[in-house]
Amino acid sequence: MTTEPRPFIQPKLRWGIAHIRSTYNNTIITVTDITGTETLARSSGGQIVKVDRLESSPTAAMGAAKKVAEIIKEKGIGGLHIKVKAKGGHNGPMNPGPGAQAAIRTFPRMGIRIGKIDEVTPEPHNGCRMKGGRRGRRV
Repeated sequence: MTTEPRPFIQPKLRWGIAHIRSTYNNTIITVTDITGTETLARSSGGQIVKVDRLESSPTAAMGAAKKVAEIIKEKGIGGLHIKVKAKGGHNGPMNPGPGAQAAIRTFPRMGIRIGKIDEVTPEPHNGCRMKGGRRGRRV
């Protein structure tokens, strides 16, 4: 009687959502459960570096992502869906700061799978008046 090798069955992954808010002044990473109600871990660039002007740097974002990844691995999270958010709105820049991409790249290096990456910057719908006066900003 021959026994065939059984296929390897991968254990079920637990998923979370990583909310990355990246501006030109700071990068804040918050990981919640899949419903988004319970916060599992959070960190920011200001917790990693001690100089204000370096809070938004890719190095600080990588350190914050590494810190968050270690915490969620202890809690059993194996995969993340990522939501990237810039300042946005009617006065803020619509593109994320320099730390967003560095933070996203850190998660697979720490052994966490990435599901999907969404860009959730708020879009203005002609609500508030832009600053700058009637003739706009004169440079």
